[in-house]
Amino acid sequence: MKSFAALCALVALLPSVSAQAQQWAQCGGIGWSGATTCVSGSVCTKQNDYYSQCIPGTAPPPATTANPPATSQPGTPTTAPSSAPTAAPTGGSPAASNPFVGVTPYLSPYYANEIAAAASAISDATLKTKAASIANVPTFTWLDSVSKIPDLGTDLAAAKKLQDSTGQKQVVQIVVYDLPDRDCAAKASNGEFSIANNGQANYENYIDQIVAEIKKVPDVRVIAVIEPDSLANLVTNLNVQKCANAQTTYLACVNYALKQLSAVGVYMYMDAGHAGWLGWPANLGPAAQLFASVFKNAGSSPFVKGLATNVANYNALSAASPDPITQGNANYDEIHYINALAPQLQSQGFPATFVVDQGRAGQQNLRQQWGDWCNIKGAGFGTRPTTNTGSQFIDSIVWVKPGGESDGTSNSSSPRFDSTCSLSDAAQPAPEAGTWFQAYFETLVSKANPPL
Repeated sequence: MKSFAALCALVALLPSVSAQAQQWAQCGGIGWSGATTCVSGSVCTKQNDYYSQCIPGTAPPPATTANPPATSQPGTPTTAPSSAPTAAPTGGSPAASNPFVGVTPYLSPYYANEIAAAASAISDATLKTKAASIANVPTFTWLDSVSKIPDLGTDLAAAKKLQDSTGQKQVVQIVVYDLPDRDCAAKASNGEFSIANNGQANYENYIDQIVAEIKKVPDVRVIAVIEPDSLANLVTNLNVQKCANAQTTYLACVNYALKQLSAVGVYMYMDAGHAGWLGWPANLGPAAQLFASVFKNAGSSPFVKGLATNVANYNALSAASPDPITQGNANYDEIHYINALAPQLQSQGFPATFVVDQGRAGQQNLRQQWGDWCNIKGAGFGTRPTTNTGSQFIDSIVWVKPGGESDGTSNSSSPRFDSTCSLSDAAQPAPEAGTWFQAYFETLVSKANPPL
């Protein structure tokens, strides 16, 4: 959710047994038959089982001793002044009605390192400076495999140290994203667990490990987006056999996550798709019913704050005019969707507030169809994270999707290939989901709105 960089990516997708792979190109993975060594200055680095990538190995690591606050549009505050650090609640009543107020978002060192490497590969001085500035914009860290959970512990400990040294309350932002048979209507984001192979027990163990890390550092606030695309699929895609088969397990696993994370004071927003998915009038009622039911079944915890919309997507919060692809849906942007959904949730006993991902929503009217989601051409970074949202329903504008990480590969021979990633409005050639897409990152920087 990048002329020279595109050529590099093309090398990554074409078999080659003799040449070295260029910066950002593929150099290994399941089924890979091309170059397995990289040009000087890059290191072949495993990203996942399907994809190893030539990452520049000479970029200096970013400084992580300071932690600048979130940025926003000029003249708009990001958060209320920080108060003295207080212990995060472990169950009971939340300490904040809006968990984004009075805290400084902890900046992900992993994403900062990705940005430093990407900026070092840019020759244009102006673009390089703009690119490097993205390291100071808070983004969420995706716990999309069990292997990443120890990194959460490292981040929490570092956030605690920073909190103690500065007196500024820190918040670590995460995405819980590892359901068995994950994202049942797509291929690019398939996960590591399957329902048929002990998936629910594996997922509960995954949640238990997250809880264990949070318990070690109870006075650093944690905000989580829960399972992108999962519940929305249960509203609209039960005609897909994989989704129908996953329904019971999805609900059980999400219930377990909400209860266990509430018990250690994690503020949570369940993913609710976006305006072009659940915002259609026929989908609003069933969506409200489902989310309210999940909320109540998990004990109506006040730590389940509400819903996250537009995660890893491209919709404007408030569009100047409807994109032609939204014709027929009065809820043509996220604010219309939220304004329509929130009262229905409240009427069913779920007083939900929202967060809205605007990380890649800087440019509009780009897609051929509203359902197109993969590496959309011409996208730009959007409104920087801020609690100045202009809506009583929206707690914060956020960047959930780390801009520059690919939505999915355009290589049709990949086991995780999704045909959406080869459509005419998708940037190509593109690497595997979650791996770095340099040419796309550079476009996000140059097309940012507001400008960087």
